[in-house]
Amino acid sequence: MTKIYRKGAIGALLDEYERAILDLSHTIDDITNNELIAIADPVTTDTSCVSVQSVLAHVVNSGYAYALYIKQLSNKSLDFPDEIFRTNVSDYQKDLRDFFVFTEATFQNITDNQLEESDNTKKIVTSWGQVYDIEQITEHAIVHVLRHRRQLERFKIILRERK
Repeated sequence: MTKIYRKGAIGALLDEYERAILDLSHTIDDITNNELIAIADPVTTDTSCVSVQSVLAHVVNSGYAYALYIKQLSNKSLDFPDEIFRTNVSDYQKDLRDFFVFTEATFQNITDNQLEESDNTKKIVTSWGQVYDIEQITEHAIVHVLRHRRQLERFKIILRERK
C-alpha cells in the first residue's frame, strides 16, 4: 500500500497527527471491555488518567477541543464538547477517526502562511493558560496523543500483570 502524503506544512502536520492517532488506535485493539473500565492508576489525582476509558474519553475530547480552538480564531463562538465514556474500544476507535476528520475539515480554509503567528494578541489562549499559534497547538495535539498512547501501553502491562 502506497502512502499518500498531504502537501505543505499543514499536510505534514495532518499526516503526523493521523499517524499518532492510528498508532493509538492500534495500541487499544486488544483491550477487553473489562480492561477498558478497570482502574489502572488508583493513586493519580487526575480523573482523566485512572483507566483506559478515562484516558480515551480525555483524548477524544481534547482532539475536538484543539480543532475548536483553531476555529475560534475566526471569531466563532463555539461550544466545547463534554467527555463521553464508551463501553467498548471500537466506539473509541470510531471517535478517534471522527475527531481527526473534524480536524482535517478545520484546516480546509487555512494556509501554510497562517500557521505561525508572532503577535500574542492573535494567538490561541487555552483553558489552561498556554498561548499557541495554529502550528504550536497542532504540534501539542500530536504529542498529546503520543503521550497518552504511551500511558495506555503502560496500563495494558499493569492490568495484565494483575491477572
